Amino acid sequence: MNAHPRWPVVLFDLDGTLVNTIDVIVASYQYAWDAVAGRQVSREEILPWIGRTLPDVFTQEAPEQAVELERVYMDFNEAHLDSMVTGFDGIPELLADLNAAGIRTGVATSKRRRTAIPSLRIARVPAETVLACAMDDTTVHKPRPEPLLKGLEVMGEQAEGSCYVGDAVHDLKAAHAAGMAGIGVTWGAGSRDDLLAQPHVAVVDTVDELRAALLG
Repeated sequence: MNAHPRWPVVLFDLDGTLVNTIDVIVASYQYAWDAVAGRQVSREEILPWIGRTLPDVFTQEAPEQAVELERVYMDFNEAHLDSMVTGFDGIPELLADLNAAGIRTGVATSKRRRTAIPSLRIARVPAETVLACAMDDTTVHKPRPEPLLKGLEVMGEQAEGSCYVGDAVHDLKAAHAAGMAGIGVTWGAGSRDDLLAQPHVAVVDTVDELRAALLG
Protein backbone atom coordinates (compact mmCIF):
# COMPACT_ATOMS: atom_id res chain seq x y z
CA MET A 1 0.00 0.00 0.00
CA ASN A 2 1.01 3.59 -0.58
CA ALA A 3 2.78 4.90 2.51
CA HIS A 4 1.50 8.40 1.66
CA PRO A 5 -2.12 8.07 0.60
CA ARG A 6 -3.48 10.70 -1.75
CA TRP A 7 -6.17 11.69 0.76
CA PRO A 8 -5.58 11.12 4.49
CA VAL A 9 -9.30 11.63 5.16
CA VAL A 10 -12.07 9.90 3.19
CA LEU A 11 -15.78 10.42 3.81
CA PHE A 12 -18.34 8.11 2.25
CA ASP A 13 -21.97 8.36 1.34
CA LEU A 14 -23.94 5.40 2.73
CA ASP A 15 -26.88 4.42 0.49
CA GLY A 16 -25.70 2.82 -2.73
CA THR A 17 -22.05 3.40 -1.85
CA LEU A 18 -21.19 1.39 1.27
CA VAL A 19 -24.42 -0.57 1.57
CA ASN A 20 -26.96 -1.83 -0.95
CA THR A 21 -30.10 -0.08 0.23
CA ILE A 22 -31.44 0.85 -3.20
CA ASP A 23 -34.14 -1.83 -3.32
CA VAL A 24 -35.53 -1.00 0.12
CA ILE A 25 -35.48 2.73 -0.64
CA VAL A 26 -37.39 2.18 -3.88
CA ALA A 27 -39.90 -0.11 -2.14
CA SER A 28 -40.33 2.38 0.73
CA TYR A 29 -41.04 5.25 -1.64
CA GLN A 30 -43.48 3.16 -3.65
CA TYR A 31 -45.32 1.96 -0.56
CA ALA A 32 -45.57 5.44 0.98
CA TRP A 33 -46.77 7.15 -2.19
CA ASP A 34 -49.39 4.47 -2.82
CA ALA A 35 -50.60 4.31 0.80
CA VAL A 36 -50.79 8.05 1.41
CA ALA A 37 -51.44 9.60 -1.99
CA GLY A 38 -52.59 6.76 -4.22
CA ARG A 39 -49.69 7.65 -6.52
CA GLN A 40 -47.72 5.04 -8.46
CA VAL A 41 -44.02 5.88 -8.84
CA SER A 42 -41.49 3.98 -10.92
CA ARG A 43 -37.96 2.97 -9.97
CA GLU A 44 -36.67 5.34 -12.66
CA GLU A 45 -38.53 8.26 -11.07
CA ILE A 46 -37.20 7.38 -7.61
CA LEU A 47 -33.50 6.89 -8.36
CA PRO A 48 -32.71 10.62 -8.80
CA TRP A 49 -34.28 11.27 -5.38
CA ILE A 50 -31.71 9.05 -3.65
CA GLY A 51 -29.12 11.18 -1.87
CA ARG A 52 -31.68 13.84 -1.01
CA THR A 53 -33.48 13.92 2.33
CA LEU A 54 -37.02 12.63 2.68
CA PRO A 55 -38.41 16.03 3.79
CA ASP A 56 -36.77 17.64 0.76
CA VAL A 57 -38.31 15.16 -1.68
CA PHE A 58 -41.74 14.95 -0.11
CA THR A 59 -42.06 18.69 0.50
CA GLN A 60 -41.21 19.38 -3.13
CA GLU A 61 -43.52 16.70 -4.50
CA ALA A 62 -46.50 16.88 -2.10
CA PRO A 63 -46.10 19.59 0.56
CA GLU A 64 -49.48 19.03 2.22
CA GLN A 65 -48.79 15.31 2.69
CA ALA A 66 -45.05 15.47 3.34
CA VAL A 67 -45.15 14.66 7.07
CA GLU A 68 -47.40 11.63 6.61
CA LEU A 69 -45.44 10.40 3.60
CA GLU A 70 -42.21 10.51 5.62
CA ARG A 71 -43.81 8.70 8.57
CA VAL A 72 -45.17 5.88 6.39
CA TYR A 73 -41.89 5.65 4.48
CA MET A 74 -39.83 5.36 7.67
CA ASP A 75 -42.11 2.74 9.21
CA PHE A 76 -41.92 0.57 6.09
CA ASN A 77 -38.18 1.12 5.67
CA GLU A 78 -37.31 0.16 9.25
CA ALA A 79 -39.52 -2.93 9.10
CA HIS A 80 -37.72 -4.19 5.99
CA LEU A 81 -34.08 -3.25 6.64
CA ASP A 82 -32.99 -6.70 7.76
CA SER A 83 -34.70 -8.50 4.88
CA MET A 84 -33.89 -6.12 2.02
CA VAL A 85 -30.53 -4.47 2.80
CA THR A 86 -27.27 -6.18 1.87
CA GLY A 87 -23.62 -5.26 1.85
CA PHE A 88 -21.43 -4.81 -1.21
CA ASP A 89 -18.71 -7.41 -1.69
CA GLY A 90 -15.30 -5.99 -0.87
CA ILE A 91 -16.43 -2.85 0.96
CA PRO A 92 -15.69 -4.06 4.54
CA GLU A 93 -12.23 -5.19 3.43
CA LEU A 94 -11.57 -1.89 1.64
CA LEU A 95 -12.52 0.12 4.72
CA ALA A 96 -10.32 -2.07 6.92
CA ASP A 97 -7.42 -1.53 4.54
CA LEU A 98 -7.96 2.24 4.54
CA ASN A 99 -7.88 2.28 8.33
CA ALA A 100 -4.78 0.07 8.36
CA ALA A 101 -3.09 2.55 6.01
CA GLY A 102 -3.76 5.36 8.50
CA ILE A 103 -6.56 6.93 6.47
CA ARG A 104 -9.36 8.32 8.63
CA THR A 105 -12.79 7.29 7.38
CA GLY A 106 -16.27 8.55 8.09
CA VAL A 107 -19.81 8.49 6.74
CA ALA A 108 -21.83 11.54 5.73
CA THR A 109 -25.33 10.45 4.79
CA SER A 110 -28.79 11.87 4.22
CA LYS A 111 -30.27 9.07 6.33
CA ARG A 112 -31.44 9.49 9.89
CA ARG A 113 -29.38 7.69 12.53
CA ARG A 114 -32.29 5.36 13.31
CA THR A 115 -31.80 3.68 9.91
CA ALA A 116 -28.17 4.62 9.23
CA ILE A 117 -26.78 2.68 12.20
CA PRO A 118 -28.56 -0.62 11.36
CA SER A 119 -27.45 -0.20 7.73
CA LEU A 120 -23.83 0.16 8.80
CA ARG A 121 -24.17 -3.03 10.85
CA ILE A 122 -25.70 -4.99 7.99
CA ALA A 123 -22.93 -3.80 5.66
CA ARG A 124 -20.27 -4.94 8.17
CA VAL A 125 -18.66 -1.51 8.15
CA PRO A 126 -15.68 -1.54 10.55
CA ALA A 127 -16.14 0.19 13.89
CA GLU A 128 -13.29 2.58 13.08
CA THR A 129 -15.46 4.14 10.36
CA VAL A 130 -17.20 6.98 12.18
CA LEU A 131 -20.79 7.97 11.46
CA ALA A 132 -19.61 11.53 11.29
CA CYS A 133 -22.77 13.16 10.04
CA ALA A 134 -26.38 12.20 9.45
CA MET A 135 -29.50 14.13 8.52
CA ASP A 136 -30.08 14.85 12.19
CA ASP A 137 -26.94 17.01 12.37
CA THR A 138 -27.55 19.76 9.80
CA THR A 139 -30.47 21.86 8.66
CA VAL A 140 -29.42 21.94 4.99
CA HIS A 141 -28.39 18.91 3.00
CA LYS A 142 -26.71 17.62 -0.14
CA PRO A 143 -26.04 18.97 -2.72
CA ARG A 144 -25.15 21.74 -0.26
CA PRO A 145 -21.73 21.20 1.36
CA GLU A 146 -22.83 21.56 5.00
CA PRO A 147 -23.29 17.82 5.76
CA LEU A 148 -19.80 17.04 4.49
CA LEU A 149 -18.27 19.99 6.31
CA LYS A 150 -20.08 18.96 9.49
CA GLY A 151 -18.65 15.49 9.12
CA LEU A 152 -15.15 16.89 8.79
CA GLU A 153 -15.75 19.14 11.80
CA VAL A 154 -16.82 16.17 13.94
CA MET A 155 -13.65 14.36 12.88
CA GLY A 156 -11.48 17.41 13.54
CA GLU A 157 -10.41 17.53 9.89
CA GLN A 158 -10.37 20.04 7.02
CA ALA A 159 -11.67 19.87 3.46
CA GLU A 160 -8.16 20.21 2.06
CA GLY A 161 -6.68 16.76 1.74
CA SER A 162 -10.10 15.10 2.04
CA CYS A 163 -12.17 13.08 -0.41
CA TYR A 164 -15.87 12.21 -0.58
CA VAL A 165 -17.07 9.01 -2.25
CA GLY A 166 -20.67 8.66 -3.38
CA ASP A 167 -22.98 7.12 -5.96
CA ALA A 168 -25.22 10.11 -6.74
CA VAL A 169 -24.94 13.40 -8.58
CA HIS A 170 -25.81 15.18 -5.31
CA ASP A 171 -22.74 13.60 -3.69
CA LEU A 172 -20.31 14.95 -6.26
CA LYS A 173 -21.97 18.36 -6.23
CA ALA A 174 -21.66 18.47 -2.44
CA ALA A 175 -18.02 17.41 -2.54
CA HIS A 176 -17.19 20.14 -5.05
CA ALA A 177 -19.06 22.76 -3.01
CA ALA A 178 -17.19 21.67 0.13
CA GLY A 179 -13.79 21.95 -1.55
CA MET A 180 -13.23 18.19 -1.35
CA ALA A 181 -12.13 15.78 -4.05
CA GLY A 182 -15.06 13.70 -5.30
CA ILE A 183 -15.17 10.10 -6.47
CA GLY A 184 -18.31 8.65 -8.03
CA VAL A 185 -19.17 4.95 -7.87
CA THR A 186 -21.52 3.37 -10.41
CA TRP A 187 -22.91 0.44 -8.39
CA GLY A 188 -25.58 2.57 -6.69
CA ALA A 189 -28.28 4.96 -7.87
CA GLY A 190 -26.38 7.21 -10.28
CA SER A 191 -25.53 6.53 -13.90
CA ARG A 192 -21.96 6.71 -15.15
CA ASP A 193 -22.79 9.48 -17.64
CA ASP A 194 -24.52 11.60 -14.98
CA LEU A 195 -21.59 11.17 -12.58
CA LEU A 196 -19.04 11.99 -15.27
CA ALA A 197 -20.91 15.24 -15.94
CA GLN A 198 -20.12 16.45 -12.39
CA PRO A 199 -16.77 17.65 -10.98
CA HIS A 200 -14.80 14.53 -10.03
CA VAL A 201 -11.31 13.08 -9.71
CA ALA A 202 -12.54 9.61 -10.66
CA VAL A 203 -15.65 7.62 -11.51
CA VAL A 204 -15.21 3.92 -10.76
CA ASP A 205 -17.18 0.80 -11.63
CA THR A 206 -15.79 -1.69 -9.09
CA VAL A 207 -14.51 -1.79 -5.53
CA ASP A 208 -11.08 -2.74 -6.87
CA GLU A 209 -11.04 0.45 -8.94
CA LEU A 210 -12.04 2.44 -5.86
CA ARG A 211 -9.24 0.77 -3.90
CA ALA A 212 -6.75 1.79 -6.58
CA ALA A 213 -8.03 5.37 -6.57
CA LEU A 214 -7.74 5.65 -2.77
CA LEU A 215 -4.69 3.51 -2.04
CA GLY A 216 -2.75 3.36 -5.31
